[in-house]
Amino acid sequence: MVKEFGVDVKAAIGRAVVGRDAELEALLVGLLAEGHLLLEGPPGTAKTLLVRSLAALCGVTFRRVQFTPDLMPSDVIGTNVFEPQNGTFRLAKGPVFSDFLLADEVNRAPAKTQAALLESMEERRVTLDGVSHQLPEIFTVFATMNPIEFEGTFPLPEAQLDRFLLKIPMPELSGDAELEVLARYARGEDPWKLSSGQAGGQALVLISPAGLVELRAEARRVAVEDSVQRYLLEIVRQTRVHPGAAFGASTRAAVALLRASRALAALHGRAFAIPDDVKFLAPFALAHRVVVRPEAMIDNLDGRLIVQQILDRVPVPRVAG
Repeated sequence: MVKEFGVDVKAAIGRAVVGRDAELEALLVGLLAEGHLLLEGPPGTAKTLLVRSLAALCGVTFRRVQFTPDLMPSDVIGTNVFEPQNGTFRLAKGPVFSDFLLADEVNRAPAKTQAALLESMEERRVTLDGVSHQLPEIFTVFATMNPIEFEGTFPLPEAQLDRFLLKIPMPELSGDAELEVLARYARGEDPWKLSSGQAGGQALVLISPAGLVELRAEARRVAVEDSVQRYLLEIVRQTRVHPGAAFGASTRAAVALLRASRALAALHGRAFAIPDDVKFLAPFALAHRVVVRPEAMIDNLDGRLIVQQILDRVPVPRVAG
């Protein structure tokens, strides 16, 4: 069932988004693994289009927040409003009360507003004036961010980065893919029709929120044998002793990589995870959790390159079947 869903989503989104196969695969993995996703890339690389299209296909409630330097926490989570007619307070829910929340350009907002997302991302609930309010069961944050070299951006704190299951780089398209984008526009095709839930005048909803809950349960049932677990853990441990890393990935990161590997196996129609699942997802799950030494940055070393170096030298186990 998960595999069929993945095939259908890839086919549908392929009509709107070009050249993002690996990124879409990682996005689906994060969704099935019940994690939050961070997409990083310059403007115009289809980050918002990709998320909006996925939301339309899943038939979920979707809200988008444009993060700006003057955005307040209440603009995200909501606030209690006094009703003078009856002398009581009413909860004015913020956009966080949705199935999918798109936090656009999340690294343009001040730290206080970014921190407002932390409780909702970790516990799927919001506390206002001492009262907790539960968020939807499939609540998922899709955050986009511009590279920190861009004006008006701020680096996200490590504690917030750690709340994202995967960080998905969105670089500029290759020449062939970019040419295909232009050709589609020249033919009069509109990629935003899919993101509004329409294509060719027909509604395109592939699954319901309840169906998505079932798919997530199926992904959780994927087996991960001991040799794959040890392989995964060795990769995580190597991030802690790499000479270019000031701090490596935590146990939480290892659990995140395990969950993601299960989801990828389910997408490929397997009942068990294999080392190739771990290898594909390790850069997405670990790179943003590695703090690089300043002297290593001078040599153009970053978290993704550190993880790749580790993958190149950690022996891959053989898996039966």
